[in-house]
Amino acid sequence: MNRRLLAVLVPLAVLLVTALGVPLSVTVAEREMQETYVDRLGDVGRFASLADTALSTGRTEALHQELARYHKLYDIPVVVIDTSGTVLLGPAEAYEEAARAEPALPRIVTAALAGARSEPSGEWAPWNDSALVVAEPVGRDSEVVGAVVTISDLSDTRHHILVRWARLAGLGLLPLVALVAVAWPVSAWVLRPVRKLDAATSRISQGDLTIRVDAEAGPAELRRLAGSFNMMMDAVENAVHRQRAFVSDASHQLRNPLTSLRLAVESLDAHLRPESGGRQVYDVAVDEVKAMQRMLNSLQASARLESMRTASPVDLDEVLTTRVDRWRALTASAGQTLTVDVPPGLRLLEPPGGLGSIMDELISNALRLSDAQTVEVRARVAPGGAEAGDAGEGAATAGTVVLTVRDDGQGVDAAERAQALQRFWRSPRHQNVSGTGLGLAICADLVARAGGQLRLEEGLPRPDGSGHGFAAVITLPVVPDATSPRGAPARAPV
Repeated sequence: MNRRLLAVLVPLAVLLVTALGVPLSVTVAEREMQETYVDRLGDVGRFASLADTALSTGRTEALHQELARYHKLYDIPVVVIDTSGTVLLGPAEAYEEAARAEPALPRIVTAALAGARSEPSGEWAPWNDSALVVAEPVGRDSEVVGAVVTISDLSDTRHHILVRWARLAGLGLLPLVALVAVAWPVSAWVLRPVRKLDAATSRISQGDLTIRVDAEAGPAELRRLAGSFNMMMDAVENAVHRQRAFVSDASHQLRNPLTSLRLAVESLDAHLRPESGGRQVYDVAVDEVKAMQRMLNSLQASARLESMRTASPVDLDEVLTTRVDRWRALTASAGQTLTVDVPPGLRLLEPPGGLGSIMDELISNALRLSDAQTVEVRARVAPGGAEAGDAGEGAATAGTVVLTVRDDGQGVDAAERAQALQRFWRSPRHQNVSGTGLGLAICADLVARAGGQLRLEEGLPRPDGSGHGFAAVITLPVVPDATSPRGAPARAPV
């Protein structure tokens, strides 16, 4: 049978079994109770006819014996009462004992003495424990001289109903189990391509454009969707490759002409007369050529970094060990102070291109653009994570690592922070400072590929109290260090 047809029929069959099973069970209970009621009604009707003759002739011994035999045979007390409710014939003690537990008895007996045939008493549900009281008037119309009353214990009947319900439930459960056994592999077959597609989109969101899904498994509709997905990814990957290739090729091809142009312009230096105005034009031309060369270098670096697709775990200690000394030398040469406050043992997800390159860019911005006296590099674990160094294990167990590079320099206005992460944007205050406006934008893109975020905030307070400096904050996921031996001593902070 076609699997798609089964996938539609299975839930319909389950609904059908559920819809039919409950009414069928209720019908069984009602039929059992109705049969019991009709039997008791026939018995009391016969006893009422005999009682009418016995009471009118005064010959009650035969009826009394028959009532006793009925009670002994069926364990159901049947008595004949007069209009005052006094038992005339039958097992009086058994009747009175059963009557004390039946609150509906007075109502039924009163109706019978008034000449009306009684309606069924109590609840017929199998889980109810009330008895069935049936009363039949003795006599006719206004000549009613008494009533025949029977009180039937329905325990056996209710037990029989429960047994039949259990059988019906078992019969209904078997096809349901069979349907589930068929539906389970069918649903797994249908959902497996969906799960693979979900996993593929997750990897694509992390920057892996090479992922493709199996277009040969699952229903025809999902196979067509998988094929369309693969075609879309082919087009996206090709477009990205072409874009990166264009940037790389264009910057590479322009490098030689620009170098030649710079050499040609600089060769004019010896031919300029001091008293002429050409010296100023010459200096502007040389600066512009240098700016264009820096732009090409940045574009090539951007293309190389963006071609790296995946993030990988890295120990923050190792990244800082290879760079802190150089940062301190650079800040010292600029008359600045570098402070590093990083707890040991932090292991995080490194963005494509390397966390060290991103930190270099942030330190470079602080040196070139901020005019700061102090630069601070700080790391911590965000709420929800925990520094295992507090527990003596020297590793972060979960959460997010927050890396902050702050200074006490000029800073960036709140209105400019959102624009500062856009490519080629530069603050009006830094137009005469070397740079391309690409660094922060590229860093933000790379951090985002690792599942993190780069944002700009206020930095350290300025020494003159006029405001705050600049701060770049990087958040990256923590990677538990499964290879670290438990209880190993923590390394000293950098």
